[in-house]
Amino acid sequence: MREIRYNLTLLKKISGIRGTIGGKAGKSLSPQDVVLLSSAYAALLKEKGNKKCIVIGRDARISGDLVSQLACSSIRSMGFDVVDVGLSTTPTVEMEVVRLKAGGGIILTASHNPRQWNALKLLNERGEFLSAEDGERMLQIADENNIEYADVDSLGNYTKHDKAISYHINSILNLSCLDNKRVQDKAYKVVVDCVNSTGAISIVSLLEQLSCEVIAINADMTGDFAHNPEPLPAHLKQLSKAVQEHNADLGVAVDPDVDRLVLVCEDGSMFGEEYTLVAAADYYLKHKSGPVVSNMSSSRALADIAEKYGQQYFTSAVGEAHVVGRMKEKNAVIGGEGNGGVILPELHYGRDALVGMALILNLLSEKNISASALRASYTSYEIIKEKIEIDPDLNIESILYSIRNDYIEHPINEEDGLRLDINKAWVHIRKSNTEPVIRIIAEAEDRAEAQKLIQAIAKYLSD
Repeated sequence: MREIRYNLTLLKKISGIRGTIGGKAGKSLSPQDVVLLSSAYAALLKEKGNKKCIVIGRDARISGDLVSQLACSSIRSMGFDVVDVGLSTTPTVEMEVVRLKAGGGIILTASHNPRQWNALKLLNERGEFLSAEDGERMLQIADENNIEYADVDSLGNYTKHDKAISYHINSILNLSCLDNKRVQDKAYKVVVDCVNSTGAISIVSLLEQLSCEVIAINADMTGDFAHNPEPLPAHLKQLSKAVQEHNADLGVAVDPDVDRLVLVCEDGSMFGEEYTLVAAADYYLKHKSGPVVSNMSSSRALADIAEKYGQQYFTSAVGEAHVVGRMKEKNAVIGGEGNGGVILPELHYGRDALVGMALILNLLSEKNISASALRASYTSYEIIKEKIEIDPDLNIESILYSIRNDYIEHPINEEDGLRLDINKAWVHIRKSNTEPVIRIIAEAEDRAEAQKLIQAIAKYLSD
């Protein structure tokens, strides 16, 4: 997902457009920008000879309905039919594009970003994020601003569809590797933090169909998030407390568009977002052999699981599109990212909290152990993730060049920013695809060593 434009409150990337609501056009996600970029996306599909319908869905954030109306009207004005699945999830829309044989799809969500943000995530006809070539061409069309709209007799139709999440859940429950009866017999008690978005109508429904007793918190889909919506430990204290108060078997947190899954153990401790994919792979590789992929900012614990089952492990650049590309290249059977993102090609090529949930419940029931016992069964690495706000004009390449020269004696990977492997530890430095920040991620066998690496790299940004 190489970045094409960079502004303080409007990020234009080949995979989509993300920005804050309010402010001047071109500097925020204004109505003008939504219309122009939605139209440019439709123009791209038309240019490629694609005249099929476009699927649109959204999370529950406050600006969602407004942005959806703008996008739907723009696309219809280009002569495309619109299938509006309404309040939904990112993986649901991805699957619906494939099911309806649509020309593409747009998910209106800023994922883990706060309430003032929204975004247009853009999909191709395979329900996957746009290629670099297509994304660059779309932005070129928008820059030229010479789009030709359909005449009055050629406007697209508008259809609402409210069964997409049901189709998504049924597709998961029909996976041959799952033993749903065994999970149902366990009757797990699960607390779900829906973060005031569409987890309330997706992950909750899946759990109920698996005969779980569900306690949903922050389940009003107002988009006025009860806490920072990124499912990190610092933001999940309410969930941890609720798990203990209800004597639950498990706590579950998702982000607003439900493509990231984070777990809390029965004792209130964090399972760890890095270990969501580890646990999902632990179950799936027992049932289907093949390579595994995660991005280079993810824990080496996944490599341990691959080794356990005698399978190959590969890394990719950060970003779902890069992970999917590497998975296809290596014919991987499962993969994802260490932020709680699980990708199961048997279902579809996209991060999916729902399928991750089903795999992990099956693992817990198969092993007949608690969440904390499952977590204790994996090698424990200490990973620290920091982000530092930066000036848009900061010369990142110059800073990375300096770091590279100072660590030249260590193995270096420059596929995405800079990753250094230092003895049994590693540190990865890269500019974020979704925020005006530099991310520094370090992993080691103990927290002090990981923190030492973070501090060493952070000095280059403060000098």
